[in-house]
Amino acid sequence: MLRIKCPFCGERDHSEFSYGGDANIIYPDLAASMEAWIEAVYRRENPKGPHRERWQHTDGCRLWLIVERDTLTHEIASVMPANAALASLLDGQSS
Repeated sequence: MLRIKCPFCGERDHSEFSYGGDANIIYPDLAASMEAWIEAVYRRENPKGPHRERWQHTDGCRLWLIVERDTLTHEIASVMPANAALASLLDGQSS
């Protein structure tokens, strides 16, 4: 069972979260060409090992998180808010 430690709600079962895709992808502007969107959405790597992913805590605080997870072992190395301002607030609390 995959458990994700939400920085706001604590450790929860992955069923409380929705997978949001690769956190390294920068999506094109809405006015971009169809080819640019096809490239961003469909043509990408399927990495083995450490990988950054977007997850939304849909059954909890509803915030988007960046989860660094090993795709082979499913071990989670880190979880942080996707919103940089929230992430910096959490960093300030740990000092």
